[in-house]
Amino acid sequence: MTAAINACEAQYLGVTEAELSAAGALATAKEISQQPALWTGLLAEFEEKGAVLQGWLSTILQQANVRIIFTGAGTSAYIGQALSAYVQSRLASGQQAQSIATTDLVSHPELYLAGDAPVLLISYARSGNSPESVAAADLVKQLHPRSHHLVISCNADGELAQMAQQDKQARLWLMPDGSHDQSFAMTSSYSCMMLATLLLFGAQSEPVIRMIEQSTLLLQQKVSVLRQWAQQPCQRMVFLGSGPLQAVARELALKYLELTAGKLTSFYETSLGFRHGPKSLVDAHTQIVVLDAQQPYSRRYDLDLHHELCQDQQALSVQLCSELLAAEKMPDEDIWLCFPYAICGQALAFYKAIELQVSPDNPCPSGMVNRVVQGVHIYPLLTK
Repeated sequence: MTAAINACEAQYLGVTEAELSAAGALATAKEISQQPALWTGLLAEFEEKGAVLQGWLSTILQQANVRIIFTGAGTSAYIGQALSAYVQSRLASGQQAQSIATTDLVSHPELYLAGDAPVLLISYARSGNSPESVAAADLVKQLHPRSHHLVISCNADGELAQMAQQDKQARLWLMPDGSHDQSFAMTSSYSCMMLATLLLFGAQSEPVIRMIEQSTLLLQQKVSVLRQWAQQPCQRMVFLGSGPLQAVARELALKYLELTAGKLTSFYETSLGFRHGPKSLVDAHTQIVVLDAQQPYSRRYDLDLHHELCQDQQALSVQLCSELLAAEKMPDEDIWLCFPYAICGQALAFYKAIELQVSPDNPCPSGMVNRVVQGVHIYPLLTK
């Protein structure tokens, strides 16, 4: 009877709901696991209702020299970092797509917001209540009164969402129910806001569907491998990725640091950049995960470094993320690897936290680091 009950018990990431609850890990496990389902819903919603938002964007993009600024703090900032070059490659000559964190816009607004080019600010926010998120929007409005603002958020009640609903030059795009992560670290919120941006800037449904299928297979078939990776006795974790995958590597390094409560140090770099000093950190306690590209030209650099690191025999282990993915569903563009690779890193950090007996849902119960940033004093900008 017990075996039958256990067989029917809900599992997430291969762990029973009871075990996850006991480990303070249930919310994080659910939020990592639910991402393909949320992406499917987001795609369906956009195909049904996205024309209005795309029409608003098209009007703004008629301005020859428009400047698009992707912004957010922490994980939210890394969304724009992953996508800005991809979006730039699809804009008309003279138009700009840049990623500038709210933490930079707030501390040095006159440096980053100089000039008179028309501005479209695209803000990413899980809660929309971070002090810098609201302050950055206010500063853009102060220095560029005719700017437009798109808020992509997971929380209708957040301050940023409320601001967007009261501004005639702004629009709000709420992510699917369930994307407003309740655990400490951003997982579903991060990937949904990233996918929303790609859809808005013209992504077709076919690569999205293939990406969802790839990620679903990963969650169904490969989480046991990620759990084995997490059991390695590392003291340093390195994520390497290039192009859009560099920002994903940065996000995964943050995830690893957050979910393990800083007990293990984590780093990120590009494959070519790693030799220029950062490779010095490699020792017998260093685990390295390469977010290898699939574009043939770019991939050569990732494989060269992977081969070099294996030949050095200095690292604890060196793994290629692509080894966990279904070869027949590999994307034509590396931008679509951001999603399954993000799941790989999220799950790896999750399992490591469990191993270290750290609650992934609340890795910092002391409150030194909070789910929504606290303690930031915003100062008024006095202009001449």
